[in-house]
Amino acid sequence: AGQRTVILIAAMLLDAAVGEPRWLWNRVTHPAVLIGRVIGWADERFNTDPHRKLRGVLLVIALLVGSIVIGSFLAALGGLVEALAAAILLAQRSLADHVAAVARALRLSTVSGRAAVAQIVGRDTSAMDGPAVARAAIESGAENLSDGVIAPAFWFLIGGLPAMLAYKAINTADSMIGYRTPRHEAFGWAAARLDDVLNYIPAPLTAGLIALAFWSARAVDVTLQDARLHRSPNAGWPEAAMAGVLDVALSGPRSYHGEMREFPFVNAGGEREIGVAEIEAAIAVLWRVWWVIL
Repeated sequence: AGQRTVILIAAMLLDAAVGEPRWLWNRVTHPAVLIGRVIGWADERFNTDPHRKLRGVLLVIALLVGSIVIGSFLAALGGLVEALAAAILLAQRSLADHVAAVARALRLSTVSGRAAVAQIVGRDTSAMDGPAVARAAIESGAENLSDGVIAPAFWFLIGGLPAMLAYKAINTADSMIGYRTPRHEAFGWAAARLDDVLNYIPAPLTAGLIALAFWSARAVDVTLQDARLHRSPNAGWPEAAMAGVLDVALSGPRSYHGEMREFPFVNAGGEREIGVAEIEAAIAVLWRVWWVIL
């Protein structure tokens, strides 16, 4: 456990300093992209009637076994390799950079803000006004703080690189096929359910760390009252805590695939006319929590 802690600290520092250098990933395929290609291939090849749910379960088992085998092999090469691999699987710097890109774009125009936020969210962005762009960016920052930083670090401490890589594989699968659509409701069922289980502790842990970083009783209150209002059983935790710290209203109505969904607001009494300043404040939250973790 002590060695894992040292390796994780090194990985966090490396990720924060370097992030995801474009010059490297333009030449070498990022592991997350490789995982995504495997899932995409499986979706095309095996997501057919009959037995879609069973095939989805088998895909999840294959992802877990493959991740554990590859992670164990890399970990056996030594602490330096393990730290490098862990740094690649963490996303603090890239998360902060992507959210900051939305703030810079929104400062130029709403149209630019929509284009930037479309890179990090799955909802429809073409009709968003400025506050909606800001909400989407802040929500993405909060949710991915859990999925991209806290949860991978948590699973690394629990089971080293194999557990961390397995988490990333399942989380990627959930983001690709874990939707309740006619195509993916059965095939992505196992990935979505397992992702919920793997985030069962990291999601509320993220909310607690956000509240702790700012010693915010309001963040605790909003989280306990409103996290359950979120459409996701796990994303509601960090988003509610972020909403409480910033005193903004998050979640709420949004459009997916041309259909408006009337989701309730989280922290409905918070400020709704938000913009660049609130996005930048959210980025500061991301880094302050990172320091607490470190």
